[in-house]
Amino acid sequence: MTEPPLVGAIADDVTGATDVAVAFRRNGLRTFLSFGVSPGLDVGAETVVVALKTRMIEPDAAVAQSRAAWDWLRRLGARRVYFKYCSTFDSTSRGNIGPVLDALADATGAATVVTTPSSPEHGRTQYEGHLFVGDVLLAESHMRDHPVTPMRDSNLPRLLRAQTRETVGLLGYRDVLDGEAAIARRLAAARADGVRYLLADAVTDADLRRLGRVVANEPLMAGAAGLAGGIAAALAEKRGEAAAPLAARSPGETAAPLADRRDEPAAELAAGGPREAISAAPLEHQAPPPPTGPAVVLSGSCSKRTLEQIAYLRQHDRPAFFLDVSATPDAAALADTALAWYDTLPADAAPLIYSSVEPERLHHIQQRIGVERAAAILEDATGRIAHGLAARGVRRFIAAGGETSGAVVAALRVDGGLIGTEAARGVPWIHSPTGDLSLLLKSGNFGEPDLLARASASGGDDVPAR
Repeated sequence: MTEPPLVGAIADDVTGATDVAVAFRRNGLRTFLSFGVSPGLDVGAETVVVALKTRMIEPDAAVAQSRAAWDWLRRLGARRVYFKYCSTFDSTSRGNIGPVLDALADATGAATVVTTPSSPEHGRTQYEGHLFVGDVLLAESHMRDHPVTPMRDSNLPRLLRAQTRETVGLLGYRDVLDGEAAIARRLAAARADGVRYLLADAVTDADLRRLGRVVANEPLMAGAAGLAGGIAAALAEKRGEAAAPLAARSPGETAAPLADRRDEPAAELAAGGPREAISAAPLEHQAPPPPTGPAVVLSGSCSKRTLEQIAYLRQHDRPAFFLDVSATPDAAALADTALAWYDTLPADAAPLIYSSVEPERLHHIQQRIGVERAAAILEDATGRIAHGLAARGVRRFIAAGGETSGAVVAALRVDGGLIGTEAARGVPWIHSPTGDLSLLLKSGNFGEPDLLARASASGGDDVPAR
């Protein structure tokens, strides 16, 4: 009988799902990524991540899809769920972080949910309730001018309060530095005061590991991939203790609780009930060998880093086709033209097909075509192109941007896959269960300037992350 997953995760976009899946896999947990709810799949994994596209849709639809994902994870036997949102807290006063949190908190019965967008490896940190991107406040970063969710406030409690009917509190950095017992005491006090959401300061990975040890047994946790990594480390640590040979323990010694072994009060306060046993036998990651066939790069992200990656490809003479939605505001016509161009290339060309543009040009396009119409046309065109390329034998798809990644996944009708090696930090290869496709789905700001070039090169599946 297949063991139930230790934890399930629900991500609000596709690239965010890959990021959180990596956090689990790095800690030795066999991880399956499902694109949407896939009831017929035999996932056979210790962690199951459901990739949704709920970040930018209407709040009611986001809530409904997230509840459906939770219902599926619950049927699989998951006792914990992690709601993954963007490390730059992409949202508006309508949501969708708050409404989805409200729905999942009610569904899981979570009294107080610890959450943080902190992800130090990506330069996102929370301090005194304020979100920093690198060394600048969120509202002073590039996210200030995001085309859909401009972030003009850096105060996270204030941002979340605007989106939820529940009480929001802060778990400050002094408590985090003081260790698991202090964190757990603050969590217990928040519960007693009726605080539903506790935004936790975290500046380093060590901070996130401390938080992870305390909250790993909570029914609902939320944040970016950073806290997910802390939770995964705690679960893996517990499993390692269970697997340790008896000779390595002192006479009469038993495995310690999930919270810090030095701080029994933390274990008592954070547990919220009896701790479940974690299998002593770690599962090996068995992904099918990646295909070595033709590759293509599809990019719709307009982030600064993606534009740098596109420039790198162009500077190295990679064939490139620009999807000019201003000149051709028709998805079918755009796709047909792009595929006809592809047919003129050699099989190993690994070309770039992109709609990514600088902010000023993006603004001009949106003014002329309309924000929603331009996005819909390009998403439709990208899906048609991906479908046509697969029919032409492309087996490695590298997608830059959340909406682009979602369009590719939908067009290829990929239900899910096992998480493989990382081409860059937080950017793993995803291998379909049948082994005939490999996907690299990149969040806009992730990866070094040469990532798209390396990943799409011959043998790109084996190119190590930098």
